[in-house]
This record gives sequence, C-alpha cells and structure tokens, in this order.
Amino acid sequence: MAQFNNHNEFRLGALGSTYLTGDGDLIDLTGATSTAYVCAITMGAATTFEKLENLNGEIGSISTVTAENDLDGANGIGASANGTDVTSSHSIAAGVTIYGKWDHVELNSGSCICYFAPKGY
Repeated sequence: MAQFNNHNEFRLGALGSTYLTGDGDLIDLTGATSTAYVCAITMGAATTFEKLENLNGEIGSISTVTAENDLDGANGIGASANGTDVTSSHSIAAGVTIYGKWDHVELNSGSCICYFAPKGY
C-alpha cells in the first residue's frame, strides 16, 4: 500500500475514487478484508442516499443509522448536538463535497464521486 505523509492527499484521490450513478449503485466496504473507506463524496448532480453508513458505526458524520446519530448517547459527544438522520428525502446539491468515514454508500438518485482512504486514518 502507498505511504502518505499528508492526510490531505486522501482528499485529492491519491488512493483512488469511483463514480456512482442512479438508484441502487453502491460501494460496500464492510467486509472483514476491506482495507479502505470512503473519506469524501462529491455530488455530480443533486443526490439522495439510500444508505450512508459510518465506518464501523463510528460517530462523527451524517448517517442513515439512528444509533450513529445519537450524539447524546453512550458515546457522550455532547448534549447540545442537534442532528437528523439522512433519508432518501434529503437532497445534497451538485458540486457539494462532504467529508467523513463511510464503509457503505448507496445511492437513491443522482450521481457522485467517492474518494478512498486506507483504514487506520
């Protein structure tokens, strides 16, 4: 695997990317042998997600999994945090890039480019 000295290199696609388009197109990196996760997603068109799940259920970014959005819960991130689950009714505009750690990305509509980073970062 390539060695990187600058974490910003991940956002530039140094580890690669893939293009998703249309309902049901997906990336599933949940398997035990997976060595990467999605670190950024740039919308090519207005996009809705069927699933957008955080790496290993970690807290810290948008997700379609209610337990991952419970910022007030067992992980104790903060009582004042306000958030909502992302559903297929939430559209993210073309040109917007979101950053996080996702191991499952499934489109409902639209298109996007997903950028990869190695697990462990």
